[in-house]
This record gives sequence, C-alpha cells and structure tokens, in this order.
Amino acid sequence: MIFSIIKADDTITLWGIIIVWASVSIYLEQRFQWASKISGAIIALIGAIIMSNTGFIPTESTVYDAVWGIIVPLAIPLLLFQVNLRKIWRESGKLVLLFLLSSIGTVAGTIISFFLLRDHIPFLDKIAGMISASYIGGGVNFAAMAAKFDTPGEWVSATVVADNLMMAAYFVVLMMIPALTFFRKRFTTPHINQVEIATDAENGKTLSERFWKRKEMSLKDIALSVGTAYLLVILSFKLAGVFDKVIPSGENVSFLLNVLNGLLGDAFLMLTTLTFIALFFFPKYFDKMRGSQEIGTYLIYLFFVVIGIPASIPLIIQNAPLLLVFVFIIVLINMLVSFAAGKLVKGNLEDIIVASNANIGGPTTAAALAIAKGWKDLVGPILVVGTLGYIIGNYIGTILGMWFSGLL
Repeated sequence: MIFSIIKADDTITLWGIIIVWASVSIYLEQRFQWASKISGAIIALIGAIIMSNTGFIPTESTVYDAVWGIIVPLAIPLLLFQVNLRKIWRESGKLVLLFLLSSIGTVAGTIISFFLLRDHIPFLDKIAGMISASYIGGGVNFAAMAAKFDTPGEWVSATVVADNLMMAAYFVVLMMIPALTFFRKRFTTPHINQVEIATDAENGKTLSERFWKRKEMSLKDIALSVGTAYLLVILSFKLAGVFDKVIPSGENVSFLLNVLNGLLGDAFLMLTTLTFIALFFFPKYFDKMRGSQEIGTYLIYLFFVVIGIPASIPLIIQNAPLLLVFVFIIVLINMLVSFAAGKLVKGNLEDIIVASNANIGGPTTAAALAIAKGWKDLVGPILVVGTLGYIIGNYIGTILGMWFSGLL
C-alpha cells in the first residue's frame, strides 16, 4: 500500500470523504450542464482516482469493503422496488444473447492478448485464466481461478490493480458513449429516449435535475423502504450462505451441481430473486412506497466513488505496466465484438453497453451504470443476466488457463 495522508484506519474521515464527494458529484450533475453531460458517476469516479493517486486517501481500507459488502447490497433492492416486472421478462431474452456474445469477445481478447504478450509477462497462463473468468463473471471467479492455478501472490496483487484501473477507465468510456452522435446514429436508443421525453417538459434545468425532480416522500416511506430492503438483504445472504454450504461445488462435482450452487449460493442473485418474489406477491405495498429509487441511487453514488479508489497508477508503473496492456487488449476486443455483434442482432445501444459492462465489471457495476443513466428498466434484467457469468466464468477460465499452460 502506498503512502497516504488519510490513514486506512481513519474510518470516520474516509466515510466523510466518500459521502461528501458523492454529494458534490450529484450537486454538480444537477446544477451545471457540463457536469450533466459528463455525469455525476464519472465525476465521482475520477475524483476518487485523483485522491487515491495523489496519496490523499489510501487505496485499501475496511471502509471500502463496507461499501461493497453493505451499501451495494442495500441499494439493489431499493432500486428494484419500482421496476416493471413485465418489462424485465420481456427484455431479458435479448440481454442474455448480447451478454453471451460479449463473453465471446472476452475469450477472443484473452487469446489474442496472451499470444502477443506471453514472452513478456511471467505466469501469463495463470493470469489469463484469472482475467478471462473475471471478465465474464466477476471478482468471485477471479479469486477462484487465482486459488486454482496457485498464482504467486505478488502477481495476483499486480493483476488486481491493473484490473481496477482498466475497469474504472472502461466505465468512464461506457458512460460517455450514449452522448456520442456516432453511436446514437447507428443504434436504437429506447431507454435514452424515454429519459429525454420524460424530462423535456421542463426547460432551463439539466437532464439529471429534471429526471430527479422533487417528489412527495414521508418519514414512513423512508422507514419502509430502507427497512424492507435491509430485511431482504439479510434473508438473501443467509439463505444463499446455507445453499452454498449444502450444495457441493468444485472441480470434482458435476456440472449440474456447480450450476445449482452458482444459482442458489450467490448472494446477489438470491437478493434479486427474493426482491422479485416480494414485488410479485405484494405489488400494492411497493406501489405506495416513495423514495426508494432516490435513496438507492444515492447509495450507488457512494459505490461510484469507491470503485475509482483502487485504480493506483503508481502501483501499475512500479509493478507490472505490461499487465495494463494485457487487460486493455482484452477490454478493447470485448468492446469491438460487443458493439459489432450487437449491431448484427439489432440490439439497443443501452443493452449492448450494460452487457459489455456486466462482462468486464460484473452485474453490480452494470446495474450502477443503468441507474446513473436513468435506464431503470434495465437494472433488474442486467442483474439477473450478469450473474450467468458467475456460472460460466470459472469453466472458461479453467479451459483457457490449462490450454495456455501447455503452450509455455
């Protein structure tokens, strides 16, 4: 860990920095046109990258772990309380296809990047297995492959840093794409149009300010929203933990059991599932609830700050700059394949963006992007579709890692 002015154990200050900067990002986005075009999410992320890379705040802390482990799970049900279930089932089919096509881009990018750099980066067979699994699934797959291939600790750490920096950079790119005329002319944009139509009635305000206009909300609404969300989080995580222990998984277990463990033993997928069940059986309860979307979005902005913090440029330069080149090639090819294939199957621009994001950053970051852009009907579907990567990621990472190891 590099030197920082604010120490990792100064938790109250770190929480303050995260909360204040997230709040500033939202204010700027809703106050100024230039910030609205950039988006508050990017402002939050870039600010965090600057603070961590200038040594103002540390790159690791239990505070950041708490955001991942508590704030993000709490935000997910809050943001799902207002979704349209009929639209979710109708739109998930195309998203599954786009996600799988994007996964092909990850595999192609890993193969090309490996052959280009295998003579220059040690243990690249192991690293390639880890990254390919992670860029289809998520951090869980990365950890599983690191343990499976017994990758040296220092190279695991260096890969994590390269991955974090690349993910942050790609997130910024994906956030900017919807504003580019090149893409707007070549793809349909129903979710973007929906947001723009909904906010066209009010002039003189930024798009974000018009979308997040003041709404009626009571103390009871806040209590019910947060209380219900946290109850779902507790039930989901406990239930998923039980299934994870009861249902065996691993190399020596059948494919069916591994799939079943991946479906029932994943806390985020269980959380999404239980939330959908609650929405289905108690629609009137959630229809009367106000403020859940605003509270959930604010919590996600805390997450935007945190995902930029580990992107340490000095550590990359110091440890393994070629690793950044390695992951850059994979992400670039994933992006090219995702958009080209998406165009062929007539996918919407928003669907392609969140599908690619779910590959590279996992379903949580993809949902966060959809939230930031106001594409609320994509939040539920991408959380469901993105968890498919958790199931298939380890298999693809294992196959590629074993193949590459025979070539070195």
